[in-house]
Amino acid sequence: MTALVALETVSKEFGGSPSLAARIARLLGERRPPATVRAVTAVDLAVAAGEVVGLVGESGCGKSTLARVVAGLYAPSAGRMLRGGRDFAALPAPERRAERLAVQMVFQDATAALNPRLTVLDSVGEAPVAHGLVRRQEKRDYVADLLARVSLGADAMGRYPHQFSGGQRARIGIARALAVRPRMLVLDESVAALDVSIQAQVLNLFLDLRRDLGLTYLFVSHDLGVIAHVATRVAVMYLGRIVEEAPAEALFSTPAHPYTISLLAQTPRLEPGRRRYRGLPGEPPSPLAPPSGCAFHPRCLHVIDRCRVERPEPRSLGDGRRVACHRDRADFF
Repeated sequence: MTALVALETVSKEFGGSPSLAARIARLLGERRPPATVRAVTAVDLAVAAGEVVGLVGESGCGKSTLARVVAGLYAPSAGRMLRGGRDFAALPAPERRAERLAVQMVFQDATAALNPRLTVLDSVGEAPVAHGLVRRQEKRDYVADLLARVSLGADAMGRYPHQFSGGQRARIGIARALAVRPRMLVLDESVAALDVSIQAQVLNLFLDLRRDLGLTYLFVSHDLGVIAHVATRVAVMYLGRIVEEAPAEALFSTPAHPYTISLLAQTPRLEPGRRRYRGLPGEPPSPLAPPSGCAFHPRCLHVIDRCRVERPEPRSLGDGRRVACHRDRADFF
């Protein structure tokens, strides 16, 4: 089956700001190569129609950058993104515009994502009108239907973002993403800023929308509890690379990468007698100067000499599982 979105060895780099020493050296005539942040490195990831793929990892690992590549907001520095099996960058302009609409993003900070000068009617309704999906005279009824779908009343249309609670703004952001009739939503920490009780309501809303509209999700989060609740498949990211990928149930029950094991160790659990894993030491290294070999080796509790000099490539474990590690899961227990 052709994936709705597929990334093939996708990398994304950003030019970093020069340090004080680099600026002084430039004034003295010395030429140094500009600093480069390797946010995403050689990622392969496919999302099939109807899936909920969870993307997890610590802050700064490249999750949000990868999400923006999938949504078409960033162009890859290397590799390519496929939409329905076709190279997105090579599509004719009309088809590329249609594919941009087909994958929409819901951001973490709904307050910052909504224009404070626009009413909800205009925030939600302008894009479908501009793209010819709805006639202007139909906008009010169309927006009212979208708001009802996210459990908001039509009276919200004349109000501004600051007049709503955080949970309500999150729902408005979801309605705005749905307004152009996408096939897939990229959810970038979309419930992280909400109270726990509101988080549960919004997560259930996402599941209802998936059922009712046949949506596909890439769900980005640092919260493994949230991912366990919604995802059908999980990809674990560390310093710009995917180090493990597996069906959600398999990943949570039998993690195969030391990093995944350490992340699970720090997830609060209420089940008495459940096996505990050791925690994760240290801090992630800088993407400006990643370690040699396996990027995780400075923090890994099971490091061997090979890890320090040779980067592990993803290998299949069968049953839809991949892991980038030189060692086997049996070595960690």
